[in-house]
Amino acid sequence: MRQTSTGKESFLNAVQIVVLLITAIVILSAPATSADKLRIGYGAPSVPMSILWITQEAKLFEKNGLDVEVLYLESALVQRALIAGNIAFGQMTGSLMSAPKLQGADLVMVAGFLNHLTYRLVARPDIKTVADIKGKRVGVSRFGAGADRATRLLLTKLGYNPEKDVVLVQVGGGPTRLAALSANAIDATIVEPPDHKKAQEAGMRVLANMEEMNIPFQHTGLVTSRAQLAKAPDIARRVIKSFVEGIHLASVNSETPKKAFRKYMRLQQERELEDAYQVLRGFMQRKPYPTLEGFKAVFAELAEQIPAAKKADPKDFVDTRILEELDRSGYIDGLYR
Repeated sequence: MRQTSTGKESFLNAVQIVVLLITAIVILSAPATSADKLRIGYGAPSVPMSILWITQEAKLFEKNGLDVEVLYLESALVQRALIAGNIAFGQMTGSLMSAPKLQGADLVMVAGFLNHLTYRLVARPDIKTVADIKGKRVGVSRFGAGADRATRLLLTKLGYNPEKDVVLVQVGGGPTRLAALSANAIDATIVEPPDHKKAQEAGMRVLANMEEMNIPFQHTGLVTSRAQLAKAPDIARRVIKSFVEGIHLASVNSETPKKAFRKYMRLQQERELEDAYQVLRGFMQRKPYPTLEGFKAVFAELAEQIPAAKKADPKDFVDTRILEELDRSGYIDGLYR
């Protein structure tokens, strides 16, 4: 009996050893855990959107265990895709986010990359002053999009009623509006720098500089839903951490930003690339907090069309808990030491 028991024990021990060896081989030979896949959309091929491209081109999402697909969804399409759940995050303007949010959509800004307006108002050569704009065709991207809201705000600041004193024409993104201006399809439009330099080279006039007007306005930020934050907080944390690292990289290295400008904005000449990079450096924040004052300005612009904007609380439109955690931990400051 003892011999039989010992034989069984030896056999069982041998089986256990084989199982352990097989398990070890499987574990050691298995590929690393696949990165979490998600889509991030952006609404315009312009410098304020470039933090996303830079972060992607530098493989910082990948570094943080994320497999990100970057999607260009012109203007309001990025907002609709986010609401529909087709993308997890979207880079968009505060006005583009706020309009549906005021009407019940689950949207929230978790980082703010540009908290004021930098547009230039450019016009055909025969339009010499702001006073000559009255009655003319002014091109915008899409009604309700960021460039449209900024155009209406600028016209109001210049003393015009956007609904009565000019003809607003939906055209498309910045490059499309410039082409329409050159073709005399419109008389004036706003563009982001450095596109105003292209307009000047083509003989157009710069009539107003919104950057010099120092208008607080929540421009570009990173937007998601509270449902997404609740469902996948760790993914949100890694996304925001990646953007923070992208900002740092762009502040110390012009090579990756210029690579991104070539790819996403189709800029080729070194002068254009350097102009775009200097514009980026001019507004980048190490700690990309959106501003409550910027959202208040957005609400003021939306109030006539969406009455709920008059009573809106900007605190309901932002969630910076993850950014604050990174900030308090010293991680962001540590990147710059």
